[in-house]
Amino acid sequence: MNVEGYSSGLCAAIMGHGNHTGVVRESAMAKTLFAVDELSGFVVALAKVKGGFDMDAGSVKRALKKKGFAAAINREDIAQGIRELGVDEDVHYELVIKSLENHKGELGF
Repeated sequence: MNVEGYSSGLCAAIMGHGNHTGVVRESAMAKTLFAVDELSGFVVALAKVKGGFDMDAGSVKRALKKKGFAAAINREDIAQGIRELGVDEDVHYELVIKSLENHKGELGF
C-alpha cells in the first residue's frame, strides 16, 4: 500500500487506524495512532466540560463509564488500542492528557 509521496508505513498506519478498513496494525506507529485516536477525542471532550485539562487517569476512567458522555466515542476501540500497544492503561491516559494539554492553545483552550 503506497500513495505517491508517502511511505507505505505511513499509509498502512493511516489505513489501520480504523477497524473498518481491515488493515492490520503491525508497526508501532500504526498501533499508536489507533491507541490515541478515539482517546484523544474523548479527552478533549472531557476537557471542554471541565474547562481545561485539570484531570488524571482516574478522571478519564470515571468519564468512560458514563455511556451518555461523548457517546459517539467507541470505548472498545480505546481499550483495544491500549491492549495492542501493550502499555499500562493509566500511563497511557496520563500521556495523552499531557500531550493534549501541551497543545491546548491550538485546541481552543
